[in-house]
Amino acid sequence: MNILIIDDEEGIREVLSDILTDDNHTVFTAENGDTGIKILDREKVDICFLDVWMPKTGGIDVLATIKETYPHVEVVMISGHAKIDQAVRVTKMGAFDFLEKPLSIERIMSVIKNIEMSKTVTPLIYSTPLSTIDTMIGESLKIKEIKKLIETSAKTDTRVLILGENGTGKELVAREIHSNSLRKNKPFISVNCAAIPENLIESELFGHVKGSFTSAVNDRPGKLELANKGTFFLDEVADMPLSLQAKLLRVLQEMKITRIGGSEEISLDVRIISATNKDIKEEINKGNFREDLYYRLNVIPIVVPSLKERKEDIPLLINYFNTKLAESNSIKPKLFTKEAIHYLCDYNWPGNIRQLRNIIERLLVMVSEDTVGIEQVNTYIDKDFTSNDPVYDIISRFRDFGLNDAREQFEREFIISKLSENNYNLTQTARVLGVFPSNLSAKITKLGIITEGKK
Repeated sequence: MNILIIDDEEGIREVLSDILTDDNHTVFTAENGDTGIKILDREKVDICFLDVWMPKTGGIDVLATIKETYPHVEVVMISGHAKIDQAVRVTKMGAFDFLEKPLSIERIMSVIKNIEMSKTVTPLIYSTPLSTIDTMIGESLKIKEIKKLIETSAKTDTRVLILGENGTGKELVAREIHSNSLRKNKPFISVNCAAIPENLIESELFGHVKGSFTSAVNDRPGKLELANKGTFFLDEVADMPLSLQAKLLRVLQEMKITRIGGSEEISLDVRIISATNKDIKEEINKGNFREDLYYRLNVIPIVVPSLKERKEDIPLLINYFNTKLAESNSIKPKLFTKEAIHYLCDYNWPGNIRQLRNIIERLLVMVSEDTVGIEQVNTYIDKDFTSNDPVYDIISRFRDFGLNDAREQFEREFIISKLSENNYNLTQTARVLGVFPSNLSAKITKLGIITEGKK
């Protein structure tokens, strides 16, 4: 892909350029909108990462120019001062997505992948080839049970609900089901419900038609439509807004969608797999998740164990990541001593497999010797938090959130907790929180907290 980065911060341009170049993209950079437009005049560009706040010509004006003159270019807006209304505005103007600074490498790669999917008409491109993704590593009893469930569920189009902590590999399980199914050569499309602002997620799922809002210069299929004939993975489904849950329930019942602003019903042939790291029954009791939707999604439940529940698999995972990450970083694998492996096996792994992978990569890059011993592991392993640390419990739940989304979700859960403690008495709760009842009432409405029938 040919990618243009327009940002007045040199550091942002350099970091983004390095990341995208390493991923085999052709990258152009511009420090302002005028220079960026000149590059678009002479170069073929597929994607533009565009800063909202820039001197002279601002990002909003540059976006309008790009969508008018170069409608084929997908624009991803980036900002360090993100606001929901701003995100909604640029999306209505035709931006493909809106990212907050500091930028997440995973989010950047995910957006580029989604753009690649939306640009192609060949379904095979949507699916991630099995050879390029991680596979289920482990011989523990729990993993053998998971593999058996994957094999069984892959034979049908039955809906699957995957449960487990952050970092345990829920998406990997979904991909394994897809890769072993009759739909394996069709699209695998995923959406993280916790990572998309509430105002944007409906368009993300269902798409929109040209002219449905200001500067909607072309039709855009939603992710459900892109997944047709394949598999649609709803990650962190328990974070989906209640208003959208009702619409999703109807889609699951009728297997038809209508793009925003459109009238044509589009029939779907798609397998639905969902996942969450939350106690979904507790979310139902709190009024945050529809019980009827839960039963629609939870035909085959798969509970993915945490890494501390399958410690006998850690040596196999160490060997796998050691080999795989050494190859991807063009360095030699390390030799891990028995003592180092025992140390890693005894660690609690609050971040699960994702954390183990990061630690192995850190050791491969940072340790200059050919052998990794217990001293090196002790130096580079995460010691800030343990699974028994209440601070970790809070942070781990918001690990995959952007700052604004994490703040909003924390506020929501905190207010619900205080309302419950005070028997949903608004005046008493406001007094405990140190705010005016009117302010609390406005916040409850904004966060979609249900108080009726809770007293």
